[in-house]
Amino acid sequence: MAALHCALQLFGPEDHVLLTEDLYGGTYRLVDRILHVPCTFVDTSRPGAVRDALRPNTRAIVVETPTNPMMRTADLSELAAIARKAGVLLIVDNTFLTPWLQRPLELGADIVVHSATKYLAGHNDVVAGALVVKDAALGERLAYLQNGIGAILGPQDAYLVIRGLKTLALRMERHQANAREVAAWLRAHPGVERVFYPGVGGMLSFTVAHAALVPQVLASVQLCLFAESLGGVETLITYPTTQTHADIPAERREALGISDRLLRLSVGIEDSHDIIADLAHALRDPSAAHGA
Repeated sequence: MAALHCALQLFGPEDHVLLTEDLYGGTYRLVDRILHVPCTFVDTSRPGAVRDALRPNTRAIVVETPTNPMMRTADLSELAAIARKAGVLLIVDNTFLTPWLQRPLELGADIVVHSATKYLAGHNDVVAGALVVKDAALGERLAYLQNGIGAILGPQDAYLVIRGLKTLALRMERHQANAREVAAWLRAHPGVERVFYPGVGGMLSFTVAHAALVPQVLASVQLCLFAESLGGVETLITYPTTQTHADIPAERREALGISDRLLRLSVGIEDSHDIIADLAHALRDPSAAHGA
């Protein structure tokens, strides 16, 4: 969050920012409740909606793709064209896909945000962030802000991120392969109503058939860890309603599809058969287990 906070310091109280509507709850909290950034939340998967939401004082378009947790994707090349025409910055959170799967600067973005805590470091043992830019002057402005704010990574943390980067390609390949298998299995399960997976990366979400399955799943998983993070080698399962998106008002969550039956899965690099077996146990029919 320190990285995004730094980027948002480029703008003043008279400026306006467009943001992806179904974004990470921590980002929503930062802009809405802490910084009070004048902003509009918009469906960035629809370029026309983004274009229509621009104002004369809009200074940036902030995009998550895929979104967290609904996994909607955006056409970054199209959004970059809109941003250039409007004279605004395109800021892309690339945490979910990493440079291994998506390179926003090559698609026209001005600033790329990474929660390096997640896939870049990849081992759930560091808290870090990164901003990547292609314009030297913009980079100097951000470095000045970073220094002034004091959000400087310690040497041990920097070392852990560099260590993680050495295996990024290997890990991402396995995350993605496992996620594809798990998504296909979930789609065929009678206890799962819908799966949200864009076909790339290691992140997916799914809606269970009825609310009673949520506590059962969270209490029953053994290999999958019930925890609020993502991108590490371990498979983590998260309940957005009370964890990552708790700061978003309930009515807004529901409108975005973040229901009380939605679970998010950060698929790890364990054997895919073990992950699926754990989910099968957690999603079992209790009545069948008792011979009913």
